[in-house]
This record gives sequence, C-alpha cells and structure tokens, in this order.
Amino acid sequence: MSGDRHRGTLAVILASATLTVMAGAIIGPVVRQIQLGVGVSESLAGLIITTHGALIVVVSPIAGTIVDRVGPRRPYVFGLFLYGIGGGAGVFVDSFVPLLLSRVVLGVGVAFVYTGITVLLYMLYEGQRMDRALGLRSSANSAGAAVWPLVGGALGTLSWQAPFAVYLVAIPLGLAAIAAIPETGHGGRPDDDRSRLERLQAFFGVFRRVPSIPAVYLLYFGANLLLYAIVVFYPQLLAELGVTSTGLVGLYLAVNGAAGGVSAVLYDRLLGALDRHALVLGAFALWIGGLGAAVVVSTRLTAFVPVVMFGLGLGLVFPSSFAWIESLAPPDRQGSLSSYLASAGYLGQFAAPVVFGAVLGVAEIRGVFAAATLAALAAFAALGLALARRGRSAAGAA
Repeated sequence: MSGDRHRGTLAVILASATLTVMAGAIIGPVVRQIQLGVGVSESLAGLIITTHGALIVVVSPIAGTIVDRVGPRRPYVFGLFLYGIGGGAGVFVDSFVPLLLSRVVLGVGVAFVYTGITVLLYMLYEGQRMDRALGLRSSANSAGAAVWPLVGGALGTLSWQAPFAVYLVAIPLGLAAIAAIPETGHGGRPDDDRSRLERLQAFFGVFRRVPSIPAVYLLYFGANLLLYAIVVFYPQLLAELGVTSTGLVGLYLAVNGAAGGVSAVLYDRLLGALDRHALVLGAFALWIGGLGAAVVVSTRLTAFVPVVMFGLGLGLVFPSSFAWIESLAPPDRQGSLSSYLASAGYLGQFAAPVVFGAVLGVAEIRGVFAAATLAALAAFAALGLALARRGRSAAGAA
C-alpha cells in the first residue's frame, strides 16, 4: 500500500475500533431517561445496555468462522452497516420491545466489526508495524471509553433518543471502508466434507497443541473483569468521597480511558526494550498498586491515582493479548481464534457485577477493591511462576 492509502486504511480501522466501545458507552449516561421514556423497570432498562454484549459473546465465534472462510473485509463492512442500522434505530422507536430488538441487531454488527478489525490488522501489518497498529487500536478504544460517555450525556439533555443518532456514523464509515480497506484474501482453509464433529475436534485440537491460547483468553477475561470492577463500582467509592455529580464521575472514568490510551500509544516503543511478558507483569504491578490505592484513598484528588494506574496497565495488556493470538494461531484459524478473545472479554464484563456484587453483599465498597487487588496479586504470582518454570525448562534443555 502507498503511504496515503496506508494512513487512510488505518484511520478507518481505528475509527471503527472506537465504535465497539461506543456500543454501550454512548447510552450509559441516559439509561434512567430511557427507562422513563419507554416505561419499564430498572432491570428491564438495564437489558438495553447488556443485550448487545450477550449477542457479541454468542455471535463472535460465528463471525470468526466466516472471516476464516471469506476473509475479513466483507464481514467487517457488513458489520458496520448492521451496526448503523441496529444502533440508529433507537432514534425512531419509542417502545421497549422494538428497542431491545434493535440492540440485538447492534450486537451482531459489533461482533463482525470487532473480529474483522482484529484479523485485518493481522493481515495488513507485520512485525513492529503490527505492534504499533495494535497499540493504536487499544488507544482508540481508550479514547472512545473517555469521549463517548461525555457525548452521550450531552446529547441526552436534548432527549433520551438523541444519543442513538451517533450510531448512524457507522454507515458512512462503512462506505469509507469499501474504498479504503483492501482485499486481503483469507487463511486459505478449504471447504471439506468432514462431519461437523470432526471439524470441531480439529478446531479444539488447536487448544491442545497450543495451550497458551486459552491462557491468553483467561488474561483478556481477567482484564475486562477488573476493568468493569472500576466502571461499575468506582462511582460508589467516589460517592463516599462526596463526588456525586454525573459529570465528575464521568471525568474519573474518562481519565482511566485516557491513561490507557497513553500506554497503548507507547506500546510498540516499550516492546523495543521489554518483551510482552515483562509488559504484562508490569501491568499487573500497576493494577495491584492502583486497586490497592482504591482501598485507602481519602480525597477527591488522590482518587485519580487508582484510575490512572489501572488505565496505564490496561493499555499494555490489551494489545499484548491480540498480538499473542496473532503469533499463536494458525493462519487459517485467526478469525475464529481471535473471535473467542472478544467473547472472553465480554464475558469478563458480564461477570464483574456478579462477582464483585457478591463481595459488596458481605463487605463495604472498599472490600470490592480489596478483593480485586487480591485477584490481581494472584494473577501476578501465577504468571511470574509460569515464566520462572519456563525459564528453568529452557535452561535445562540448553
């Protein structure tokens, strides 16, 4: 690709990456208004936020299989149009069931966009350029996490339906993708006449041959679990410190996203000095420090420390996870195996309110962050032990 074409392609991909975050973030600030607008209970209104995530978990493996067969470009573009239609429908509906169905369509679109982006980056870039692109993707996600809630809150002052109009941006972005994204081919996996059971056995056989792949899924699950411990429960901690304004709460969460964007932008440069294992260990150290600080913060100013430290670590773990899948997955399975990374991440987001909500039921809000600190510490110890064992095995083999 020429330099201009390269920049245009990456710009479209990064813009799409912010949309995967926007799917829930843009309407988060107006859930209460949506509840009143369609006349449902709080729990039913919550489904408007969570339904698209459930669809992403279920549909991502299907999207990955399709990407493996036809390449990432067409499923990615299809996902963008579906995203715009499903998300933008909220502007025109004013009752609960049609709105919920539109979120189903949105979730399917996000699944195709998310997996398509991942495999496009794998196929369009190599080496340090790919590390740079993966870091920028995580930075774009962080920027979206910082900006879209502010946009949604501002538009929500007009009406509860106004934030849904932002989803329509995916349609012109889909047209831009048709022009900017080149055909990449696909992994080359031919159709075969094996039974479905035989194909499933072959697919899961990859996990037996490369056990590191499930470990990456677990890492990504844990990162999203801890992230949503911040998203869901940090506002309650802030309330203890007298921060109750939705605008100020949004500022703390935006700082979390911005910190992740900073470390993600620097990701490829950091790889010049350290390997991915060291960066992830460093991220866990940041998480332990940040989550531990949340247990003891006592002022509004010091309350920025936990979100900054956690965000910095997140910007190192997310691109590392995608890069590991690229290096470990067979070329003809990159779509399907990367799609399970998306499923693991959204499962972590779903699990956070359940897991840490149970802690909150027996402890105060600071107990939630004490439990999160212990979880990060256990993961840090497990990863360190695994690396030490690998080092001893390599030394013994030498």
